[in-house]
Amino acid sequence: MRDHRYASWRTALSSVVGIYLITDTRDGRQYVGKADGVESVRQRWSVYATNGHGGNVELRGIDPSTFRYSLLRVFDPSTPTPEIDAAESHFKVALDSRRHGLNRN
Repeated sequence: MRDHRYASWRTALSSVVGIYLITDTRDGRQYVGKADGVESVRQRWSVYATNGHGGNVELRGIDPSTFRYSLLRVFDPSTPTPEIDAAESHFKVALDSRRHGLNRN
């Protein structure tokens, strides 16, 4: 996130909210998350870069260097929160990240 090579990505990620996927590359388990409201994708991912888990219980204790980050869907920051919540729920179901992944909710 902090490397100068990613300056254009930081700019792009600062301008969108959306749904993202974190995959633990050791075992393939996945976590579906969202950045919404005033929190851009860049802001959310910066929290993960800082503490390794972003406050998510299931990610604590896992080596964050094994995480791969992907964007599943981006939204304009003015998108209503219920629309983003519905998309997040859709991806949790589609990827079965509650039963076989790292999502608790």
